[in-house]
Amino acid sequence: MRQSKPIRILVVDDHFMVRMGLSSSLNVEPDIEVVAEAGSGEAALQAYRDSRPTLVMMDLKLPGMNGTECTAQIVREFPEARILILSTHSSEEEVYRAIQAGARGYVVKSIVREELLRAVRQVHAGGQYFDSVVASHLADRQSHRALSGREVDVLKLVAKGFGNKEIARVLEIAEVTVKLHVSNTLEKLDVKDRTQAATVALQRGIISLD
Repeated sequence: MRQSKPIRILVVDDHFMVRMGLSSSLNVEPDIEVVAEAGSGEAALQAYRDSRPTLVMMDLKLPGMNGTECTAQIVREFPEARILILSTHSSEEEVYRAIQAGARGYVVKSIVREELLRAVRQVHAGGQYFDSVVASHLADRQSHRALSGREVDVLKLVAKGFGNKEIARVLEIAEVTVKLHVSNTLEKLDVKDRTQAATVALQRGIISLD
């Protein structure tokens, strides 16, 4: 008789070989079964609805709906969902946004298999799990003052080299308002000028130039 496998996993990653490798590695465990795979956020959401896994292993960088957005949508529809982020990216802002979206754990893809299995079982059991790198970034993020959505919009344009007048035109706000946002952003990031602000924001994952 086949042993019962209570941890039913949906693996979400846009790379087929990664999904195949994870599924093969997980399925050899007696208490784990991969019940579905998805290569995009939209496909993951539908796969969750169809298969109702007890745990989702979610990458962040997905085509269309990204992993953070997908996590938030799954949790909105299924508040009991247990989602473990498995990503190569672990900037403090990415970690923070994923947790805010409802993820219960976050580990980097470079961790050893034993730690990944420990994370899977702990999150499935109702706990949280963050590897040492992620935990450090999360602690750093929680110690920083958050930027508002508009401050992030302004900062993205600052990083692209836009001046205040150009930013005001693009965002359709007054130039004095832009100056106020820039000033507040410098204070919150604890930097002295616009270049430092852009550099710190890129390092922390607050903005991206993609």
